[in-house]
Amino acid sequence: MQMVDTIVAITETDIATEFVVQGDNIFVKSSVLEEAGLIENMAQTCSAVVGQFYFSASNPTPNVIGYIGAIRSLDIVELPQVGQTVTSRARLVSKMDMGDFSMSTLECEARAGDGLLAKANMNLFIKEMPK
Repeated sequence: MQMVDTIVAITETDIATEFVVQGDNIFVKSSVLEEAGLIENMAQTCSAVVGQFYFSASNPTPNVIGYIGAIRSLDIVELPQVGQTVTSRARLVSKMDMGDFSMSTLECEARAGDGLLAKANMNLFIKEMPK
């Protein structure tokens, strides 16, 4: 399920995204986005900053797949309600390219307005698949 609506800003190392919590989201229970949904939103934000390197004019639709390798120091402060906009930011800390795949470490946080929802460090594994 897509957990990012808009990429607000992106550079080679940083990204900001927005996501409006909808009532029909599979991670919503009792009008609240559950922990797994908040983590998935942050992971998709992280994967966008790393995944951008696989796109080019000669390869506008790469066949890539990504996995969360590890989540470290996860701190969930509050869960967003249906209708709230979650703004997630991630910063690429390190990236190791190994041919058709890469391993990356990112710092990320999610906020609703000025309030911190969650923060974490994530390791992502992204692999380019044959077409």
